[in-house]
Amino acid sequence: QVQLVESGGGLVQAGGSLRLSCAASGRTFSRYSMGWFRQAPGKEREFVAAISRNGGYTYYADSVKGRFAVTRDSAKSTVYLEMNSLKPEDTAVYYCAADTLNRSGSRAYEYDYWGQGTQVTVSS
Repeated sequence: QVQLVESGGGLVQAGGSLRLSCAASGRTFSRYSMGWFRQAPGKEREFVAAISRNGGYTYYADSVKGRFAVTRDSAKSTVYLEMNSLKPEDTAVYYCAADTLNRSGSRAYEYDYWGQGTQVTVSS
């Protein structure tokens, strides 16, 4: 069982930055690839970024490529999402997720554990 807790969301003006954190419980964090997803009101959950279990591979949605960066710190069992040049369309609840099969994929069904989400609101 893995528990994931996101933090770092908030209200920011367009063009600003935020860093989201996702802390994982348990000793198996380093075995899992991790992903970030987001869901805006009235929309389906969408993929944002993924990182392999050793951090050597990262993958981004086209909509955030060049603006967002995903990293992980195994010593702290934490994965981060650095978000820069934020746009109003980035407004959503952001979720982190863990994939026990280490696929680093973009599909929500590939992830086994999910956090509760953190709200990010970007004002224009």
